[in-house]
Amino acid sequence: MEEDKKSWKGCMGYVLLLIAAGGIATGLYFAFRPQFSPTKDRVSDHPAAIVSKYADALKIAMQFFDVQSSGKLEHNKIPWRGDSALDDGKEAGIDLSQGLYDAGDHMKFGFPMAYTATILAWTILEYPDQMAVVHQLDHAMQYLRWITEYLINAHKEENVLYIQVAAETAAAMAAASLVFKQSDPSYKGTLLTHAKQLFNFANKHRGTYSASIPEVATYYNSTGYGDELLWAASWLYHATKDNTYLEFVRDNGPKFANFGSLTWFTWDSKHAGAQVLLSRLAYFAGQDIPQDSGIDKYKEAAEVFMCGLIKDSPTASTSRTIGGLIWVSEWNALLHPTAAAFLAVIYSDYMLTSKTARFSCGDRDKRYYKPSDLRDFAKSQLEYILGENPMNMSYLVGYGEKYPQYVHHRGASIPADAKTGCEDGWKWLNSTEPNPNVATGALVGGPFLNETYMDSRNNSKQGEPTTYNSALLVGLLSGLVSTSSVVKSFA
Repeated sequence: MEEDKKSWKGCMGYVLLLIAAGGIATGLYFAFRPQFSPTKDRVSDHPAAIVSKYADALKIAMQFFDVQSSGKLEHNKIPWRGDSALDDGKEAGIDLSQGLYDAGDHMKFGFPMAYTATILAWTILEYPDQMAVVHQLDHAMQYLRWITEYLINAHKEENVLYIQVAAETAAAMAAASLVFKQSDPSYKGTLLTHAKQLFNFANKHRGTYSASIPEVATYYNSTGYGDELLWAASWLYHATKDNTYLEFVRDNGPKFANFGSLTWFTWDSKHAGAQVLLSRLAYFAGQDIPQDSGIDKYKEAAEVFMCGLIKDSPTASTSRTIGGLIWVSEWNALLHPTAAAFLAVIYSDYMLTSKTARFSCGDRDKRYYKPSDLRDFAKSQLEYILGENPMNMSYLVGYGEKYPQYVHHRGASIPADAKTGCEDGWKWLNSTEPNPNVATGALVGGPFLNETYMDSRNNSKQGEPTTYNSALLVGLLSGLVSTSSVVKSFA
C-alpha cells in the first residue's frame, strides 16, 4: 500500500517556506531508494558471551526502522508497507523522499530525525562488535545512511536548510562521518562539510526553529538552542580534532551546559548527552587535550547525572514508578528512562575500559559507586521495558507473549488492502479491533506514574511509538547484549 494515501487526520501537502531566522533557513513540509552498501570494514574481535534475550529484542527493535522508512522501498521487508512520499521536495527541485517518519502519524520532522541519526551513529561507534555478532551492524549503517542522505538533500545551500535544527543536524552529520570514516572516506568528507557549514550557520544565527516555524511547535517545540550547539561542537571535535570546537564547549559551558543540575537526555535536551560524550575525552584522550579545555567540568556534570540514576545515591532522582522505572512525563514516558539507561551503560563502559574503579555522589556524606551499579541500573530499566513490570507486559511490540495490540500507528491500524481517501482513516482510528498489521519493533510511549497502561489506539500519550525511542533502545540493547564491557576509540 502507499502510506501517503493512508490518513487518520487528513492530507497535508508539501509547502515550501524559506525562513532565515532563529539559526535556520527552512522548508516546511508535511507528508507523508535504498541504495545501501554494507560496511567494508569488518570488526576483528568479537565481544564476550551474548545475552540471548537482549539479542532477540535488538533484532526486533531494529525492525521499526523498516516500518518507518520513507521513500522508494527497494528492499522492503515489511509486507504491509509500500513506497511513500516520492514527490517530497519536488516543488523546490530537491529529493526529500528519504528519511524516517517520526511516529505513528507519519510525518517527517528534521529535529527528532537528526537526533535519531546521532543516537544511531553513537551506538554504531561504541558497540560495532556487539551489533555485528547479532547481525545488526550493516542494517544500522544502512538506515543511518538513509537518514543522512535525506539530511544532505535538505541542506541545499550553505545557509539554507529544510525544516531542520541546524546544530542537531550538524551533530548527526559529524557523528555519521565517524561511522563511515573507513568504509566510505568520500562520504565521510561530504558529511563533515555539511556538518561544519551547519554548525557555523547555527552559531551565527542563534535561536530555536519552532520560533521561526510556529506550525511545528505543537509537535516538537524546541525550548533552547545552547545544548544543541554544545552537542554539535562535541561531535565535530571528535570527528575533526579541531581545537576550535573544544574551545567552543569550554567557553560556552558556563552559559549552556547546566553544570551541576540534573537534566534529562531527549530530542529537546542534549545536555546530559554532551556531558557523557565529552567525558570520553577525559577518560581516554589524555595528553591530546589541552590542560585548559574545561573537559573535567563536563565529566563532573556527567557524574551528577549518573548519581541521579542510582536509586540509593544520596542525590537520586525521586521521579520513579513503584516498579523502579525513571518517570518524568505522561507523554512518551519511556523516552527518559531509555535515554538515561543508554547513557548509563556507555558511561559504565568508559569507566571499565579506563580502569576507573568508582565515582562519588553527595557532598557531605559521600558514597562511592562502581561501573556495575550503572550497568545494573541500565538493566533494571531494560528489564522493565521488556516485561518485568506491574503490567507483566512488554512495551516493545513483537517481543514476548504480551505486548500492545492497539498501537497508535496509522500504517499498522489500516488494512493493507483498504482503499481510502484522505479523510477515511478515522474509522480505523476509532475501531475497537486490534491493529491488522503489527508495527514490529515499536517502543510505545509507556506507563503512567501509577503503573497503568491503557491499550487503546486513541491513547497517543501511552501508545504512540517514535523512531528516536527506537534508536535509544537499540543503543541500550547493543550496550547490554554482551557481557563484554570494553569500548574502543572511534577517533
